[in-house]
Amino acid sequence: MMPAPKSREGSREASREAEPLSVLYVEDDERLGRLTAQYLQSHGLRVSLCRRGDQAVAEVLRIRPDVVLLDLMLPGLDGIEVCRQLRKRLDVPILMVTARSEEADRVLGLEDGADDYISKPFSSRELLARIRAQARRAQGRTGPPTAQLRLGDLTIDPAAMSVTKAGKPLALTTFEFTLLRVLAERAGRVLGREKILELIHGSADEAFDRSIDVHISRLRHKLGDDPRSPRLLRTIRGAGYMLSPDAE
Repeated sequence: MMPAPKSREGSREASREAEPLSVLYVEDDERLGRLTAQYLQSHGLRVSLCRRGDQAVAEVLRIRPDVVLLDLMLPGLDGIEVCRQLRKRLDVPILMVTARSEEADRVLGLEDGADDYISKPFSSRELLARIRAQARRAQGRTGPPTAQLRLGDLTIDPAAMSVTKAGKPLALTTFEFTLLRVLAERAGRVLGREKILELIHGSADEAFDRSIDVHISRLRHKLGDDPRSPRLLRTIRGAGYMLSPDAE
């Protein structure tokens, strides 16, 4: 018996699944960029290199990668400004790469739209894991599809990776969406930073003092929550964060 032909839609889905993850690595250190690209390519990723910050935005728009690896110190335009410009145009996951160890630099990158960061010198295996994690979040693959979540005037659609408040769509980064979904699924419960990172498939090593705080602050702003007296996304001093069950 001849096998039934695949539907055209099924073929398109299979084709998308077969495509390797694409990464644009913006790095002015030619040797580091080349060696990192070789490692990622050896694990099935497709990597493009860009050496200047003032060329990075155009390259991202041209290539449309699944993930952007963005060095902080770049000629022409620094990584922070590149991140700001990218966030005005599209919601590609951005993984900031920095040689600086100060918390302020990491916080600044997160505040300006980066989804995650990794410090030099980094483990190639960790970098690969973080790239794949960001790609999964962007593609809605952090877990099995679930029904829409409705809390007051807030609607979260995990399948479509979309959020509306009072019927108006909110522009969230992939990390912000995942963070909000995790909190919404446990509305009324207090979650500490390490628990939040565990639930979004992060590493406890990422839980430096203000990383989650920065994402929460950005999320509050987009939700229209008063940062001085938040009623929707509340801080429970000494314990963590809680999303109000009524979300009004």
